Amino acid sequence: MSPLAHPPVAKYTDEIIRLRVNACPKLASLGRINKALRELVNSETSVSTQIAEIIRQDPSLTARLLRMVNSVYYGLSSVSNIEEAIFFLGLRQIRELAMATPVIEEMGSFKTNDGDGALPWKDLWAHSIGSAILTREILRSLPITIDDDTDYLVGLLHNVGKVVMAHAFPAELREINREEYASAADVCRREIELIGWDHARIGALYLERHKMSEELVLAVQHHNEPANAPRHQIFAAAVQVADCLVRHAGIHGGFEKIPPVERDSWLQLEGWQILYGADGPETKIARAAIDNALTRLPQMLSGLV
Repeated sequence: MSPLAHPPVAKYTDEIIRLRVNACPKLASLGRINKALRELVNSETSVSTQIAEIIRQDPSLTARLLRMVNSVYYGLSSVSNIEEAIFFLGLRQIRELAMATPVIEEMGSFKTNDGDGALPWKDLWAHSIGSAILTREILRSLPITIDDDTDYLVGLLHNVGKVVMAHAFPAELREINREEYASAADVCRREIELIGWDHARIGALYLERHKMSEELVLAVQHHNEPANAPRHQIFAAAVQVADCLVRHAGIHGGFEKIPPVERDSWLQLEGWQILYGADGPETKIARAAIDNALTRLPQMLSGLV
């Protein structure tokens, strides 16, 4: 009989898991991700001096802005003027910075309950931001219109459950990180064995507690199995593909030990099938956009993380 026929009994009940997740610190940024800046960059009447004034109030955002504009990707050097940086980057990049910076700063302040500070947080942020960038690129290749930042946020926050696990289940997370796995799916199975839920379900509960949108919650919960999402499958599918692409680029999920992702393996994902189905014009356009984004990704991240 297959060993999966009798899976191990979960260590924690659903009630205990919910209590531990609910006891985690709240992230203020999830409710108001640089609200003033986001409103300003979305306004047709905004000018760079107004945007620059708000950016100057956030030292972390200022530092990331200048690192990004001076990165290899933009081919510039020694830009120290915020208005000039805004001109080179454009409002979309500024908005993405405004979303990523406060989330990363707050999550970076999370401490594990047992004082373990050895987790590779920078790798997790790089993977999260890379996934956000590519999720947006993937969804832009489709004949749909997304009039908010959901396409970026679902990628940015898809692994928030790992951050929560570091606080709520530090011993189990440390045990998970000690082992090697054949795939990301095996990591999720191990999480369920030790805790009862995987990081996707834990992250979805955490975001639901923050009253985030249904699209975001379901995308995070089902990003490893988008066909199971009851609604908004397209967001979960895009995150699954983006996650795979970022791993292929050598930017791992941050904690677990799994082999590199082979090129074009994302074509076999259920997320790819949901997004593009059989090969056709949309698939060719998507592959070209993905190749372009993958080429630029390391340089883009060098200014963000």
